[in-house]
Amino acid sequence: MGLQPLEFSDCYLDSPWFRERIRAHEAELERTNKFIKELIKDGKNLIAATKSLSAAQRKFAHSLRDFKFEFIGDAETDDERCIDASLREFSNFLKNLEEQREIMALSVTETLIKPLEKFRKEQLGAVKEEKKKFDKETEKNYSLIDKHLNLSAKKKDSHLQEADIQVEQNRQHFYELSLEYVCKLQEIQERKKFEFVEPMLSFFQGMFTFYHQGHELAKDFNHYKMELQINIQNTRNRFEGTRSEVEELMNKIRQNPKDHKRASQFTAEGYLYVQEKRPPPFGSSWVKHYCMYRKAAKKFNIIPFEHRSGGKLGDGEVFFLKECIRRHTDSIDRRFCFDVEAADRPGVSLTMQAFSEEERKQWLEALGGKEALFPSFNRAIIPRPEGSAQLDKMGFTILRKCISAVETRDVKTCNEVDLENSIDWEVKTITSALKQYLRSLPEPLMTYELHGDFIVPAKSGSPESRVNAIHFLVHKLPEKNKEMLDILVKHLTNVSNHSKQNLMTVANLGVVFGPTLMRPQEETVAAIMDLKFQNIVVEILIENHEKIFRTLPDATLPEPVTLSASPPNAPPRQSKRQGQRTKRPVAVYNLCLELEDGDRPNLPKEDTPPSSLDSFSSPSPTAAAAHGPPGPDRNHLLADGGTFGDWASTAPSQARSSTVQWLNPQSPATPSCNPAATPPSPKLSSFPLSLPATVADKPPESLISRKARAVYPCEAEHSSELSFEIGAIFEDVQTSREPGWLEGTLNGKRGLIPQNYVKLL
Repeated sequence: MGLQPLEFSDCYLDSPWFRERIRAHEAELERTNKFIKELIKDGKNLIAATKSLSAAQRKFAHSLRDFKFEFIGDAETDDERCIDASLREFSNFLKNLEEQREIMALSVTETLIKPLEKFRKEQLGAVKEEKKKFDKETEKNYSLIDKHLNLSAKKKDSHLQEADIQVEQNRQHFYELSLEYVCKLQEIQERKKFEFVEPMLSFFQGMFTFYHQGHELAKDFNHYKMELQINIQNTRNRFEGTRSEVEELMNKIRQNPKDHKRASQFTAEGYLYVQEKRPPPFGSSWVKHYCMYRKAAKKFNIIPFEHRSGGKLGDGEVFFLKECIRRHTDSIDRRFCFDVEAADRPGVSLTMQAFSEEERKQWLEALGGKEALFPSFNRAIIPRPEGSAQLDKMGFTILRKCISAVETRDVKTCNEVDLENSIDWEVKTITSALKQYLRSLPEPLMTYELHGDFIVPAKSGSPESRVNAIHFLVHKLPEKNKEMLDILVKHLTNVSNHSKQNLMTVANLGVVFGPTLMRPQEETVAAIMDLKFQNIVVEILIENHEKIFRTLPDATLPEPVTLSASPPNAPPRQSKRQGQRTKRPVAVYNLCLELEDGDRPNLPKEDTPPSSLDSFSSPSPTAAAAHGPPGPDRNHLLADGGTFGDWASTAPSQARSSTVQWLNPQSPATPSCNPAATPPSPKLSSFPLSLPATVADKPPESLISRKARAVYPCEAEHSSELSFEIGAIFEDVQTSREPGWLEGTLNGKRGLIPQNYVKLL
């Protein structure tokens, strides 16, 4: 039961029960006063914490804004530029968010703290003052009554009457004060409800306004987020390819380091210990120098350097060589030594010590010393072993027939190259053979000579200037090279036009075919870092096939920048490819399909001559049995991830770990889930050329029921996906706009489900 009402009539009786009710009201107001006081304190702490959080967020934003990624090489891809700019975007996002938070903090002060302080001081404070008066008058009234009743009855009547009048007046004043106090007590009990709750309502309105502003900022940020996810995935794909190439080069150098020394402007270079003579009795010391020698000019540069102390010990020296003489151990108590005499410093001779006898002999040969028995340090570029593939009639036949087999799945019409031969060929086997043929040409299809020139426009310039430059360079290719490149790029354009079904976007095809169509003559880490720009060149060829191969370059335009000129810094390239990617769901970017063992090339790419039909070998028919859930049946070849998607399955090593996973858009490998096993790759003979009319004519909605049961487990890798175990039942299952995915509800959470991980009920 709540507080009992205070009746005005009870003020005259002033009974013990009336006084008890007054004390109950006073205790409630005191409790309210303490609560509001504590709430104001907590509110101020909340504001202080909010300001501290805002300051920390702003500091974090400043740190993001001030950091800049460095890159290896002389240029970045458009994706890398977008990633570099992302930290500034994140910083701006946090800055905008903190501006809204500051508004909320000010709102808390104005809408909550100040109104509560006013209510506590003006209303509750007024009641306290009334209580003091009431208590004072109570004491005065009853003291006067006690004194009056103690008057002797023998007093004069006039004196007694005067005393009676005074007591009555005092009692009336007390009753009036009691009435006012009772009225104030009951008024404040009613007023506190709205006077207290209304500021709380304003506070929560301000807080929800802040969260709504954050939601609006997140909506504005969503488009950028989707673009950035694509940039990150593209960069990750290129990283995987670059890493595999770097590891391959590292292993080659580890096995035979002498055959992979880079061409250098110096005839010889490396570390030597140089003897520094000192006056007696200090003897001499040996200081490590990095030495460089040009034989044509007989110029010798030496720079003191000590790894353990972190750098150079002093300035370098330059002198011109007069002669070099080998030192024998009977003349010096050190091995591997030789003397060099400076032509421009008469009488000056330096004693140097190599790291080994072999290195000493190499230095003697380079410096014109006596024991010139070994080859020079300055090795020529190691040519790649030439395969048997050639740009001849057989090569063009292989190209056309393989493309025909991939696009039509009809190998029976291939007369010159028997692709059928009673074997159930996989499309990946055909594409693998074709790509192996291209990689086994004596030089890449886009030639060593023009390799650097093709790379330059990919690193800089506007989108139009890039297309124009590559257009110009394509028409500088030898006629056979250009003809074969035209046939291949036309096919890749056809593949990319159906990327929504087969997931082979222009970017993915660039990753697959960049290293196949272009490669540097010398294998170095710097060259491998340019792989991403090779991919961009192939992307431009695919996106602009008609213009590049069907029209001549515009003679009025200046020739493109080549390696001899420094390209200007360029804005990020925007293209139709990027416009299409914005609609690509997040779920299709994190894939986990691996190649079957039968699909992995076992020999180095230089060692397998693809022009021989022996390279067309079928993988083990049992390989598919070792894999997990099978993929669904496919539609027509142009909508088939198992057809054009198989270009990725035979990608060079830099694409195997990522782009290979883009085939089969409706297989369990398509989602971001990590199943225990991956589905088998489709066989060439297992795909119908078209769906039965009874199925193909149905709209997608008619193929899906309202419930589904999981037949394979799946672990989500994105917030938009659902994790589930075998047997899970999904409610309200509907088609998704993302190929290979359904939308459903599990345990109250709605998200994406891999289509062939479930059975429709």
